[in-house]
Amino acid sequence: MASSLTSFAQQERVEDALSYLPCSTVIEYKKGELIYGHGSVCDNLYLVLSGCVKVTRLSDHGGQLLFELYRTDEFFGESGLLNLCNPSEQAAAHQRSTLMCWKASDVEEIMRKQPRLAIALLQFFGQRSLVLAQRMESLFFDPIDCRLARSLLRFADRLGAEQVDGSVLMEPLTHELLAQYVGTSREVVTCHMANLRRLGYVKYSRKAIELDKPGLKTWLDRRSGMRESTSQGEMA
Repeated sequence: MASSLTSFAQQERVEDALSYLPCSTVIEYKKGELIYGHGSVCDNLYLVLSGCVKVTRLSDHGGQLLFELYRTDEFFGESGLLNLCNPSEQAAAHQRSTLMCWKASDVEEIMRKQPRLAIALLQFFGQRSLVLAQRMESLFFDPIDCRLARSLLRFADRLGAEQVDGSVLMEPLTHELLAQYVGTSREVVTCHMANLRRLGYVKYSRKAIELDKPGLKTWLDRRSGMRESTSQGEMA
């Protein structure tokens, strides 16, 4: 699935939504500041110009799920285009962020005049749905340590800076945040992070996370292979 996602993203016919959207309102948010949620319904389409935005959802049991961390040049707030009133969804600035926003009604009007914008947004959010499908597959079939490793590798690709030795350096992510993304408790994440650090794949502090990306990938492949062999043995 990962290879098909990559090839899809690299197709030359993928439209650029920004070529159809005019410049609009620019808003700055301080770290932790709420963009929408807690009774404020999302009725805009947003683009991250700088910084990072955290979108979460509240489960029926009161737990919080980290839907995604959106970085520069990524859209979010698509629920506003669908006229979905989802009071459980919340967006906040994970870092100090600058956003451009368009009213959903304005985007719909532009789509009527520029149908290619609809195709561009469909492609963009379609790619995102493929990534979500990968996460769901991992949630159902992977043990927690593998889910955590996959999440760290994804964050490294999206938010990290690769170093000369192949490691990746990124800003710190709290164990609570990782737990919300992986779908477990903070205590469980802390336990598995300590094990990955003991194995030498992760170094972390309050200032940064350093990931041995090649080493962690090899470990994850080995763990996945062991799991598949065990499953095949049980079926036999």
